[in-house]
Amino acid sequence: ESLAEPGGICISKTAFDQIETKLPFGYAYLGEQTVKNITKPVGAYRGLMEPRVTKERAAGFKAQSTRRKVAFIGLAAMLVIVAGAALWQFFIRPAALPVEKADPKQMALPLPELPSIAVLPFVNMSEDPKQELLCDGITDNIINALSKVPRLFVIARNSTFAYKGKAAKVKQVSEELGVRYVLEGSVQRSGDRVRIAAQLVDAIIGNQLWAERYDGESTDVFDLQDDITTKVLSAVRVKLEGRSSLGNMSSLGNINLYTGKKGLDCYLKAMEAQTYIQLLTIPDTRKARQVIEEAIAICSGIPIFYRLLAVVNLNETWLGVSKSPKESLENATELLQKVLAIDDNDPDAHGVLCQVYTHKREYDKAMSEAERGITLDPGSCWAIFRYAQVLNHVSRTEQAIPLFEKAIRLNPLGPALFYSNYGIALRDTGRIEDAIIALKKAIERAPNYLWAHLHLSAAYVMIGREQEGQAEAAEVLRINPGFSIEQFARTTVIKDQKRVETIAQAWRKAGLPDTSPSDQPQQNPSTN
Repeated sequence: ESLAEPGGICISKTAFDQIETKLPFGYAYLGEQTVKNITKPVGAYRGLMEPRVTKERAAGFKAQSTRRKVAFIGLAAMLVIVAGAALWQFFIRPAALPVEKADPKQMALPLPELPSIAVLPFVNMSEDPKQELLCDGITDNIINALSKVPRLFVIARNSTFAYKGKAAKVKQVSEELGVRYVLEGSVQRSGDRVRIAAQLVDAIIGNQLWAERYDGESTDVFDLQDDITTKVLSAVRVKLEGRSSLGNMSSLGNINLYTGKKGLDCYLKAMEAQTYIQLLTIPDTRKARQVIEEAIAICSGIPIFYRLLAVVNLNETWLGVSKSPKESLENATELLQKVLAIDDNDPDAHGVLCQVYTHKREYDKAMSEAERGITLDPGSCWAIFRYAQVLNHVSRTEQAIPLFEKAIRLNPLGPALFYSNYGIALRDTGRIEDAIIALKKAIERAPNYLWAHLHLSAAYVMIGREQEGQAEAAEVLRINPGFSIEQFARTTVIKDQKRVETIAQAWRKAGLPDTSPSDQPQQNPSTN
């Protein structure tokens, strides 16, 4: 009672474990609390009116209406029954509490014709912050498994993870991402035991479709997340077309390989390495290499680590820290071929190999790998983006544009990389005003993103806005004082040299130098 706000209630962790999915209310975890007449601190939860679990700290909660107060009083009375007898579950079956409906007219993007879903980052309910990686991994696997289903529109990880750590309502998520269904959940790990809770909400009608809790050993995590994925598909009436298992659909490789006592630890190592890789900085790339090399020593037989090491070799090349770029690209090629010898149906390995071949200017091989990746994973925004990127590099730009647009629709809050490449394609097909909008969006997402400033500078010059082009050129030199047109021309992966020269002429008008004013190592801008 002392922890509850006026008109609200708090419950103990013991009570929460009993009623988590049985009552139509949500809960916010308050951490360990000291309460009267109990010597040790106890876990506590604050009741919420919307059916969800969060880890937000209670602050400023006030009952919003008499009706809600009455509902909370009813919940408090129900908890008395819980404390008194476990038989309550055989008699009490309340309907799920409605959530605020999303308005299709208010959506930032039109609803797709296919069933559409956003999987929010699962909340870490453990006291150990290191378990965030486990939560993220489970979320990733569910997203990746769902994205393999042809008749389902799945928002990509980058966009849904923008809500991590935020108390966003289902209505907000639905309207901002343009989806009908929202899946959210929580994970709690204690020793070798894991508890996963999940719920699926139809945001348009404002109803919870189902909510369940799963308990098991840490080695059962992958089976539990498969079960969640299957039930999502069942709830939105999408079938798997005979697939009996989703266990080989993870972006971190075949999850059936993460077995034994070290299985989950190896999986978390892969998550950690991937996190460092995605930051695309020199220090984080070095950390990624260290984690991967440690993992290879203890996680034998899991090819994901060879793929991740190939990515590190590729990134070291374009970050300018490889002692021999040619050797790094060859190492990456060998590592990826090793992965594909084990599993030729790994779409991400084909995707990375596509990028390696592009850097080696072996465009036919790059195109073949891109096509293979998109065949294996047609719902992946990254597979679609890589295919569009290769098409753009070989000047099949009109074909690339709708694919860039599809990748962005699948990942509306995605990386600057998507918008910058889309903007370049628009600019080089004469749609310069649209290109400027796309390139500005890239800069909004990453203000110091050299690639976007560089090509926005050229776009401004091409339509006679030279003063704005010069301002963007100044940003380029602020970010990389050693940039030169000559260096770009030498390292670019654009195949058509006439196109390269057209871009270079615009940069000269914007005031960018032909040769580098310094001898310092430069990051290769053509691969960002």
